[in-house]
Amino acid sequence: MKITFIGAGSTIFARNVIGDCMCVESLRDSEFALYDIDSTRIQESKVILEAMRKEKGGYGRIECYIGVENRKAALKDADFVVNAIQVGGYDPCTIIDFEVPKKYGLRQTIADTLGIGGIMRALRTIPVMDDFAKDMAEVCPDALLMNYTNPMAMLTGYMLQYTPIKTVGLCHSVQVCSESLLMSLGMEDKLEGRKELIAGINHMAWLLQIKDKNGVDLYPEIKSRVDEYIANPENENKVRMDYIRNFGYYCTESSEHNAEYNPFYIKSKYPELIEKFNIPLDEYPRRCINQIDAWKKEYKELCEKGVKEHTRSNEYASWIMQSIVENTSYQIGGNVLNKGHLISNFPENACVEVPCLVNGNGIIPCHVGELPLQCAAMNMTNINVQLLTIEAAKTHKKEHIYQAAMMDPHTASELDIDTIKKMVDELIEAHGNYMPKFV
Repeated sequence: MKITFIGAGSTIFARNVIGDCMCVESLRDSEFALYDIDSTRIQESKVILEAMRKEKGGYGRIECYIGVENRKAALKDADFVVNAIQVGGYDPCTIIDFEVPKKYGLRQTIADTLGIGGIMRALRTIPVMDDFAKDMAEVCPDALLMNYTNPMAMLTGYMLQYTPIKTVGLCHSVQVCSESLLMSLGMEDKLEGRKELIAGINHMAWLLQIKDKNGVDLYPEIKSRVDEYIANPENENKVRMDYIRNFGYYCTESSEHNAEYNPFYIKSKYPELIEKFNIPLDEYPRRCINQIDAWKKEYKELCEKGVKEHTRSNEYASWIMQSIVENTSYQIGGNVLNKGHLISNFPENACVEVPCLVNGNGIIPCHVGELPLQCAAMNMTNINVQLLTIEAAKTHKKEHIYQAAMMDPHTASELDIDTIKKMVDELIEAHGNYMPKFV
């Protein structure tokens, strides 16, 4: 079996996913093909993974493929492909995504999923993933692509609409959604045996149902504790708690993410909201700098002291591969096209995050039905931007980028149309060769 990891210079993530595979008897003897365009980062990944492989019994083998000219070789005959690339990296592209909008008075927190930052990230990533798809169609047409790269819905939606590659988008937030809620509210005693239903879109999928092990609805107790939580100035998860107050439901991704997916919380005319809801502006650039520094320190320690024992994580990738290979059943929260109206009050070309069954037949999405109207309305403000960005990537028409930015709820709440267009033009120019040409 061959498992290809694209973007293997993302060492910590590659270590987790491939390390998980090394914990599974049916996967551990695979060829693990590492692909990246950064030779230094991929060699660091190989050093760590080779040490893990030996510590796990020496099964399988690890091969490195560096540069675009070796991409087909990395993909050839792959059974599974994991994608974790970041086109343009922190420097220059993430810096540009934050600093240019800031000139126009538009502040962001993460800027990798929605907003003008998410739009730009999608437009520079989709052409690269489209090239992956062309290579895969030639050398591993039956492989399953597991996409971890953001903006999840835009990239996965494009792959599923416009390429023949079997694709599922995977995130970390579904697995920890209800746990984070109950832990935040001091309801740890309700964790064991809980039952839940989560559906919507990536980073804004709704915890539609949560019941304890006896089938008792936990939302009444949850709602009774929300005001006290938000009133505590030290608490950080306030945006999602405010969702519960105003929309009735909790959602999957963190409050720092969700602060910029709507027009409510980051507003130049209401600066007091930043402190009230503990919103960390410019969080992602800080996080990038800290992660780069932390990895240098960790890599040095790993080389000196050796790798630690790896325990299988809750990342979906290895569990999906195991279920398909062994033909056993497993449930995930997967990002898939809304074909057949899995969520009936969304368009069919939306990329949705819904429960999916995994077995020897692959990924089988489950029908959810209608979302509560207010939840669907919140999601549609994001879906509109996602679909217009995908259209821009497909047509290379700048007007669709303008329209995506104009429809973005946070951008539109702060800037007028002429300013939005001017900002888009400056961002395209600043990204230079990282962006395709638009007319």
